[in-house]
Amino acid sequence: MGADLSVTDRLLVALERTLSTVFEPEPAAARPSPAAAIPEADLEPHERRHAAGLMRINHVGEVCAQALYVGQAAVARTEALRHHLMEAASEETDHLAWCGARLRELDSRPSLLNPLWYGGAWTIGAAAGLIGDRLSLGFVVETERQVEAHLEAHLDALPAADARSRAVVDQMKRDEARHAERAEAAGAAPLPPPIPLLMRAAAQVMRTVAYRL
Repeated sequence: MGADLSVTDRLLVALERTLSTVFEPEPAAARPSPAAAIPEADLEPHERRHAAGLMRINHVGEVCAQALYVGQAAVARTEALRHHLMEAASEETDHLAWCGARLRELDSRPSLLNPLWYGGAWTIGAAAGLIGDRLSLGFVVETERQVEAHLEAHLDALPAADARSRAVVDQMKRDEARHAERAEAAGAAPLPPPIPLLMRAAAQVMRTVAYRL
């Protein structure tokens, strides 16, 4: 989404990204899956269901990350910030692909509510972007820090034998930490106290629902 694109062009690119994010569980990844060289474990049925529920939550998280970044980029005041956000969104595509592939390997599927998750996250991202560029970056930092924390919890919650899922989650956690650090370096401003709490509450609702749906 460069400076040479018109508003209409940007809307079309955003629409294309929306459709591919919501309806393509395994988009093309720039990097191979961290699980590629790890053999599949012989999991018990209940372990497979639990691992699939956690990976579905992670897949939804990446759907929401795409939407947040695209929403923020749509209203960014500078081309530099727009580029930063869309670059981060592109990197998150790897996570989306890895989680989608892992769900398939676990004989499961993405959330049935992905269009709803995407629409809500896009709206939140656009609203954050309208507040100002520094606070928009602060929103990125807070989002990534919260995602990093829940991925750490998933490393503890995944079946011990499921090394493939654990490898994916561990790499995602490292990437999210790096995204937060880059946003801080770009000039992120801290969010007002009520906003992080509201974000955590919304994320908890998403995790509870996405585990099953």
